[in-house]
Amino acid sequence: MANYRDPKLKVFTCSANPKLAQEIAEHIGLNVGNMETARFSDGECQIKLNESVRGSDVFIIQPTCAPVNEHLMELLVVVDALKRASAKSINVVIPYYGYARQDRKARSRDPITAKLVANLIETAGAQRVITMDLHATQIQGFFDIPVDHLLGVPILAKYFQEKNLSDVVVVSPDHGGVTRARKLAERLEAPIAIIDKRRPEPNVAEVMNIVGNIEGKTAIIIDDIIDTAGTITLAANALVDAGAREVYACCTHPVLSGPAIERIQNSKIKELIVTNTLPLDSNKLIDKVKVLSVAPLIGEAIIRVHEELSISKLFD
Repeated sequence: MANYRDPKLKVFTCSANPKLAQEIAEHIGLNVGNMETARFSDGECQIKLNESVRGSDVFIIQPTCAPVNEHLMELLVVVDALKRASAKSINVVIPYYGYARQDRKARSRDPITAKLVANLIETAGAQRVITMDLHATQIQGFFDIPVDHLLGVPILAKYFQEKNLSDVVVVSPDHGGVTRARKLAERLEAPIAIIDKRRPEPNVAEVMNIVGNIEGKTAIIIDDIIDTAGTITLAANALVDAGAREVYACCTHPVLSGPAIERIQNSKIKELIVTNTLPLDSNKLIDKVKVLSVAPLIGEAIIRVHEELSISKLFD
């Protein structure tokens, strides 16, 4: 892509996913802004902006992935630095929004941490949020500033369309993911199935029943986040046991913590397709894992925000 000529558009990255930020900047035709992030000897976050941002539209790339508290605090400090340096607009690009799973009071005396994080980001001085596939879409309403919610389904759908799989059924691993599964199914012109599961305690899933016809079909399980991979691997094994020919899995956010990689390696999943909203260590890049880039999508969204154009056109 040709160099982006407007000097008033700047892209900076914190330390969570600099590789993604570099890809985004290259797509736009920019260099990543000159900023250093470091730690004082007591662990406090230190930020140095080494170029002027006065009067600029600034976009900061920072998924709040593990270690989530470090990355969140770093983001807040950078936003404060930009505000005090007279940036015209401060736009935070959070490809993966940490704490999104704490979006409601599931039990008495629970915090709603996703709302607290939204308050912190706004109070620091952010004027817009660009994010991808929020675990709970109502988190958009936790902010009183514009939130552009980008979708991973078109990226995943394009990959499967190019594979030309036959007799596909798209599977939601739980009731909550049916809307997401339907969006993928519409793009692949495929039916959907639902796994009815009961979760007795956090990170423990028990598959109960499969609703829909999966016998002899190529099943594609879709989720927004794969964390410990307990749900997705149980679902894959249940689908094969119920007669599915082969099973693919996909998600936008590959958290892949704890035993996830070992579970996926030993499961009946043929291939796991993920995106690079958060960085994956080399030990997680096993043969079964295929990573797709969200950089072109986020790059286009940044250009459209800067030029005051419609974001929704990206998904038409």
